[in-house]
Amino acid sequence: MKVGCCGFPVRMDQYFREFKVIEIQRTFYKLPRIQTTIKWRDLAPTEFEFTLKVPQFITHEPTSSTYRKAGIEISSAEKNLYGSFKPTEQVFKAWDEIRKRAKILRAKIVVFQCPASFKPTKENIENMRNFFLTIDRKDFLCVWEPRGKWEDSIIMALCKELDLIHCVDPFLRKSVWGELKYFRLHGGPRYRHKYTDAELEALRKKCEDETYCMFNNRYMYEDARKFKKIIS
Repeated sequence: MKVGCCGFPVRMDQYFREFKVIEIQRTFYKLPRIQTTIKWRDLAPTEFEFTLKVPQFITHEPTSSTYRKAGIEISSAEKNLYGSFKPTEQVFKAWDEIRKRAKILRAKIVVFQCPASFKPTKENIENMRNFFLTIDRKDFLCVWEPRGKWEDSIIMALCKELDLIHCVDPFLRKSVWGELKYFRLHGGPRYRHKYTDAELEALRKKCEDETYCMFNNRYMYEDARKFKKIIS
């Protein structure tokens, strides 16, 4: 079992001393420079593991507030070229760029988090098929976190067909596909919840040997440290 945070909640050197894995969130908003990625790799211990969240250009449409948060403006003429796994040059370029950084960091897991607005329409499902069957992904495990109203049967069928790992917040739903489990703990609305000892004990019971428990709430540092003590 591996425990970590989604993003650095403390200084890098302190984090590297306390944890063995991190999910890089920065790559979702804006891709870091290649040299910055190399610096992260060189600062981390040899056995440390990075996972990366793919750029929003792949999963989120420009109407998402996440573009505004990142200070990114897409022209009206190009708004239909981003997000929802669309088969466009812009989407495939975003994959190529995150792939370069994942290889530098020796990451084996890349995370595709979709917004709740990404629904199981025929077009969205076909876009997913086209994307995952086209990209070069042989070096990676692709973790997919659908949100919104996706039925388990559809998720299972797509994960099986496209070789994806179903990512969940285990307090909200059960993962339906993947020998490896990848949990992202969001802490409820606005990420504000601080997990109790009882909740973390319940989380321990949901985990298997090959499970990633990645805390993504406001108290992720405290909760991840506490959970490490519980499982040890």
